[in-house]
Amino acid sequence: MPYSDYSPDLMGSARLEPSGSFEAGSMQSFTLVYTAGAFGIDDTGSIKIGFRFATDFGPVQFDDPKGPGYTTVEASNGATLEAKWEFKRNIRPWSRSLYIGVVKDFLRPGDTITVHFGDRRFGSPGIRLQTYCESEFEFRVFADPIATYDYVPLPDSPKIAIVPGPAVTWHALLPTMVRAGERFRLAVKANDAWGNASNQLSGRLTLVPSRPVVGLPETITCEPGAFAAVVEQLRIDEPGDLVISVRDERGRELCRSNPLRIVDSQASWVHFWGDTHGQSNETLGTNSAREYFIFGRDKAFLDVMSHQGNDFQITQGFWRDLNELTAEFDEPGRFVCIPGYEWSANTAVGGDRNVHYRREGETIHRSSHAQLADAAEMADEANDAHNAHQLFEKLAGKDCVVLAHVGGRYADIKQAHDGRLEASVEVHSAWGTFEWILRDAFEKNYRVGVVCNSDGHKGRPGADFPGASFFGATGGLTCYLASRLDRDAIFEALRRRHHYGTTGNRMMLSVEAHLSSSGTLYLRDPAVFEAPETREVDRVIMGDIAAVRDDEVVLEVEAVGSAPIERIDVFDGFDLIETVRPYGLDDLGPRVRVIWEGAEYRGRARTTVWDGVLTITDNQILRAAVINNWNLDRGIQSQDKRQITWKAVTTGNFGGLDLWLADPAAGRIKIDTRHVRREIPIGEIGLEDIVADAGGLERRMRLYRLPATMKETRVTLRKRVKVRQTGDTRLYVRVTQEDGHRAWSSPIYLFRR
Repeated sequence: MPYSDYSPDLMGSARLEPSGSFEAGSMQSFTLVYTAGAFGIDDTGSIKIGFRFATDFGPVQFDDPKGPGYTTVEASNGATLEAKWEFKRNIRPWSRSLYIGVVKDFLRPGDTITVHFGDRRFGSPGIRLQTYCESEFEFRVFADPIATYDYVPLPDSPKIAIVPGPAVTWHALLPTMVRAGERFRLAVKANDAWGNASNQLSGRLTLVPSRPVVGLPETITCEPGAFAAVVEQLRIDEPGDLVISVRDERGRELCRSNPLRIVDSQASWVHFWGDTHGQSNETLGTNSAREYFIFGRDKAFLDVMSHQGNDFQITQGFWRDLNELTAEFDEPGRFVCIPGYEWSANTAVGGDRNVHYRREGETIHRSSHAQLADAAEMADEANDAHNAHQLFEKLAGKDCVVLAHVGGRYADIKQAHDGRLEASVEVHSAWGTFEWILRDAFEKNYRVGVVCNSDGHKGRPGADFPGASFFGATGGLTCYLASRLDRDAIFEALRRRHHYGTTGNRMMLSVEAHLSSSGTLYLRDPAVFEAPETREVDRVIMGDIAAVRDDEVVLEVEAVGSAPIERIDVFDGFDLIETVRPYGLDDLGPRVRVIWEGAEYRGRARTTVWDGVLTITDNQILRAAVINNWNLDRGIQSQDKRQITWKAVTTGNFGGLDLWLADPAAGRIKIDTRHVRREIPIGEIGLEDIVADAGGLERRMRLYRLPATMKETRVTLRKRVKVRQTGDTRLYVRVTQEDGHRAWSSPIYLFRR
């Protein structure tokens, strides 16, 4: 279901040349030959060659024989064929498809249709392969021989393997917080040009720590075929910070690790990193669920994972398989694997939610059985929850946590929310950045935390990149503040909102409020739980809810970035109360940053195209660099001393350009994009943002100046903050790094006794 299953063995066959393994994102040429089956293909009948929803294969085009993606179709009997490249005109998950219709004639049994993808006979360089890896990339062939538009999938469709390319960018991953004396791990890995974990590593690497580490060798060797070099059982016995530099055989630094904070051996909590939102090819993702978990654990080096398939595609058998997999992979102390699913209702009745169960064997309450209509699958239809209110009713009393998110469908939390279950909102994923969903919660006086995940469909949980598709952002990560690595501790962190989210980097972030008089900390939200457990405290951390006596509290923030920190924005709910920068006016020079950000609107078609031209008059561009460009086809297209052209998209997140100018103050900058046209004297660009509104959803351009070079990775803040007389004081921070990565803390909720 939902394709016809009528006699697939009579529908013909397909073969593909060449076959085998091919590098992700490479240019290739393939010939697919479909041979008509017992019915032939009637006049106006057709075939479709389908590709999975998330793929960025192609695109296919028929007009430019010398251009990439040029594709031709031919019938062996000379029949006229009509070809169309369609997106979302085929039943999911085969959303992208090549439609080939037979017109003004017909095919007999045994006649063929030959498709040349990336036909090089006329000068085309070929067609670009999908930019991410897949063990079985399928050319799924469907036939409609009787011209009913009721397609039957062939029993066997051609498949190839898509594998990673050579190492391009290196990464060294440490935890961000461990107790003194506890064992930890260093993983050194590399990605190819498109962000795939590469297994083409070789050579000896030198490790240079910022402080002594027990068990750390001076060098490690990358073994051919391995996806990483891992050093286990490391230890530091005294509190302090650690960064490890990784250098090649010539002494050149390949990368620096994220920061690691060693805390007191009696510390009540440490850090664990997770991505609990993604899916595999059993629903709308890539590769199998088993491969999905293996990638997250062994290639992205996550501590916490869950699988979140679209509920209306999860069969009863797959739900059982998922529960068996999470039980198998869950290993307290090493790896937490959480059973769950994505409740995937239309926004009109609540929108997407992630359901995380504490234990296996729970009932799945689907939003519908939209793609599970055969009788055996419909047997559990009575368990469905067709709107979010019904979902919360059916989950009441269950040991689970719900998270609201924004993917294709966005969660309308103003329409439905249950604070006993729905602990947090997802403000960033591969679909973009969605700070507005946190403000939706504030508008309704909900007390929610902040998570970030991948919502990935490309089989790369914990290390998801958009590739060449309509996705505009990297996948996010959530850092859990928990006493230990097991389900109980992670679920307690979720329920108390003890976590922060990032756009995929691993920075160390601490946000605390210190009280002059003791306050009452609530372990559950007193607005929705009756008589929750309390404690008297003089300090609260991110996610906490507390009643206080004081007129003001002291907010303490510390951020240690994985790259130099550009700014920290401090918020009380809707209000930006301070921006902290590790530099001042005297540090500014000839470097100007141009930012584009925002989205068209909240829904699926939120992508904003920022292709543009920047022209400098009476000055010169010495150097330029692009920020947050994850698509190799986009970024800077042309550049000289006076002008830059670029291609870019945002989906609620941000990107931009850095310019190093010959004169810090002379001349003017002229910007020309679809959404912003502006001319600004360079001398007027300073520390504070110059903002050009661009309509849409939080869509704008910003210009400001930065120091020519930035090195400060640690920024602290100590600030007295007034506590509101009525309602909640909601304190949280957003940290922006120079490299474009961001982090958001879960808010601290304070109210007067």
